[in-house]
Amino acid sequence: MMHNHPSGDPMPSQGDIDTTKAIIAAGKPLKITIHDHLIVGREGVLSMKQVGAI
Repeated sequence: MMHNHPSGDPMPSQGDIDTTKAIIAAGKPLKITIHDHLIVGREGVLSMKQVGAI
């Protein structure tokens, strides 16, 4: 998954974390695996998996 933050700051909000976890949970019964969620901003790209958010 990925999305952008128009503010430029790629740090995930609590809403980003909660939504990502809900999508991961919804995909499990369908055998859909979310490997990572990238957030793109002017200040760079953040991997939610790499920072331990998921």
